[in-house]
Amino acid sequence: MDPVKEAIFARLAILSRHAAQARRDTLDSGGLRHWQFKVLLTLRRLGPPYETSPSRLADLLGLTRGALSARLGPLEDAGLITRTHDAADRRRVHVRLTEAGYDAFEQHAASEEHGENALLSVLSEGEKRTLADLLRKLVEAAEAAPDATEPKRSRSDGS
Repeated sequence: MDPVKEAIFARLAILSRHAAQARRDTLDSGGLRHWQFKVLLTLRRLGPPYETSPSRLADLLGLTRGALSARLGPLEDAGLITRTHDAADRRRVHVRLTEAGYDAFEQHAASEEHGENALLSVLSEGEKRTLADLLRKLVEAAEAAPDATEPKRSRSDGS
């Protein structure tokens, strides 16, 4: 076993746990559940007017139409989104981020940014850039060769 490789992956796992816990804490303190934040984030990423059809939103979130519909109800009840019928075609529905939904997203994003900044505060700006570049390189390699994580078989094991 390569101790450097083991140290890298162990530290990545530890950082991943810390980052995930910080996100959960931020969501809990803001009163949002993870799935609620994902819906708000997806609408926010669309840009003004932060609106789309339920079918497109379901596709963007990787959900079925039924699963999305079950999630939109509580968000609508909380005043974070609205669902309205198209004036020209009443069969069409639009899901829109409300001002309260926009504010809830921004508040959560600011809290999350504060936590991320705290985690990275031990690094200089140059170290952050170097780390970002190295991680980008690893991500690009992993995404370019999805089977790269599978162990290669040697000739001695029958392949």
